[in-house]
Amino acid sequence: MHPHQKPWPVFWTLVIGTFMVLIDATIVSVANPAIMAGLDTSIGAVLWVTSAYLMAYAAPLLLTGRLGDRFGPKPIYLTGLAVFTLASLACGLSQTAGQLIAARVVQGIGAACMVPQTMAVITRIFPAAQRGQAMGLLGAVAGISTLIGPMLGGAIVNTLGWQWIFFVNVPVGLTAFVLARKLLPEFGQQPHRLDLPGALLSGAGLLLIALGIQEGERYHWGVIAWQIPVWALIAGGVLLFALFLLWQRGNKHEPLLPLELFRDRNFTVGNLSISIVGFSTAGMLLPLIFHFQIVMQLSPLACALMLAPMALVLAVLAPFTGKLADRIDPRYMACFGLACLAGGLLWYALSLPDGVPSRWLLLLPSALLGVANACIWAPISASTMRKLPPARAGAGSGIFNTTRQIGSVLGAASIAALVQAQLARQLPASQYAAGAFHPGALDPANLALFHAGFARAMANAMLLPAAAALLGACVVLFFAKNRTA
Repeated sequence: MHPHQKPWPVFWTLVIGTFMVLIDATIVSVANPAIMAGLDTSIGAVLWVTSAYLMAYAAPLLLTGRLGDRFGPKPIYLTGLAVFTLASLACGLSQTAGQLIAARVVQGIGAACMVPQTMAVITRIFPAAQRGQAMGLLGAVAGISTLIGPMLGGAIVNTLGWQWIFFVNVPVGLTAFVLARKLLPEFGQQPHRLDLPGALLSGAGLLLIALGIQEGERYHWGVIAWQIPVWALIAGGVLLFALFLLWQRGNKHEPLLPLELFRDRNFTVGNLSISIVGFSTAGMLLPLIFHFQIVMQLSPLACALMLAPMALVLAVLAPFTGKLADRIDPRYMACFGLACLAGGLLWYALSLPDGVPSRWLLLLPSALLGVANACIWAPISASTMRKLPPARAGAGSGIFNTTRQIGSVLGAASIAALVQAQLARQLPASQYAAGAFHPGALDPANLALFHAGFARAMANAMLLPAAAALLGACVVLFFAKNRTA
C-alpha cells in the first residue's frame, strides 16, 4: 500500500480512539476507594476491576492484529470501537462489583480489536521518512495516557462520581466512530489464515499466570479451588505458553507469532523493553494512589493534582523527543528515561514512610517521572517497528502491543499481591481485618499507628516497579544504533 496523501488527519483520528482505550487502563486507579464504597465491595474485588480489563485486552491481541491483516484494519477497528463504547456504558450502569468486572472484560476485548489496527494503519499510510515521527508520537500518546488517566479520573470522581469515568467514553467513542468511518482508508482483505489454537494457548496461559499471581496472597499461596495449588496454576500457565511457542515454531502456515520477526535485533529488544515498561507503569500507581488517599487523606481531585507534574512535563517534552527518535541513538534516550523512572519511584519509596511528607516535595519525583516517560515511549516504539515491512505491520503491532500488555497484566497482578502481603505484614491483624481501607472505623488512638504501617507497606511496594525500571534501563542498551541518525 502506497503512503496516504493526507496521513496526519487519519493519524489524529486514530489517536482519539487509542487514547481513550489506553487511558482506561489507569483511570480507575484513583477511583478505587470510591468504587469500593459505592459498590460496598472488598479490595480484592476492586483490584480485579483493573486486572480484568488488562487481561481481556492482552489475551486476544495477537489474534486481533491478524484479523486486521485478514479483513482489513478499518472494519476491525470500528467493531472494536463500538464494543468498547457500549461496554463503557455498561460499566457506568453497574450495580455490583461482578457486573462491573464483567463489563470491563467486554471493554478489554473491544480495546484489543482497536489498538493493533492503529499501528498497522500508521505503518501503511506514512512514508518511511515520517514513520518514525508518527510512531514516536503514538508512543508519547501511550505515555501521556498512563499519566493523564489518574488526573482525569480524580477530577471526574471528585465532581461527578466514579460512574462518569466510564460514561465520558460514550460521547468520545461516538465521535471517534464517526471520524474513523469517514477518514480511515480501505485497505482491502488479504488471504490470511487465523491461528485459533495459538490464540487459545497464549490467552489461557496469560490468564492462569496472572490469576495465580494476583490471587496467591489471598489464598496464602496454598490451594485456590478444586484442590489446585497456586503454584500449579502459575506453572500451568507457563506450560501453556511453552506449548504456544512450540506450536508457533511448527506452524508452517501463518502463526500468530511469526518467530522470524525476532531475528530483527531491535524488534526483540523493543518487545522485551516495552513489556518491562508496561510492568513498571502498571505497578506504580496503585500504592501511590492509596497512600495519597488513605494516609495523606487527599480527595480524588487533590490526588490527581499530585500527579500533574508528570503529565505537564511529558506534554512539554513529548514533541521534542518524538522528533529526536529519528535523529539520535535510541539506546541512550531510552536508557536515560528508564533510569529516571527508577529514580522517581525510588524517591517516592524513600519519601512515603516519613510521616506525612510535604505535598510540595512529592511534586518533584512526579516531575521526574514526566521526564522519564517523555524519553521512554518514542525511542522504544519507533525503533521496534522501524524495519518491519508493511505486510507484517499487523502481526508486528499485535506482538508489540501484546508484550506491553502482558507486562501491564503481570505488573498489576504482582503489585496487587505485594500490596496485600505488605499490608498483612505491616499492620496488626485486627487493623488489617477491620480497618485497612476504612480507617474511620478505627479508634482515633490507633489511627496514627495504622497510617504508619500503611505508609511503610505502600513504600515497600513501590520498590518492585522501581527495580523493573532499572532492569529496563539495562535492556534498552542492546538496541542497534539508528543508522539514519
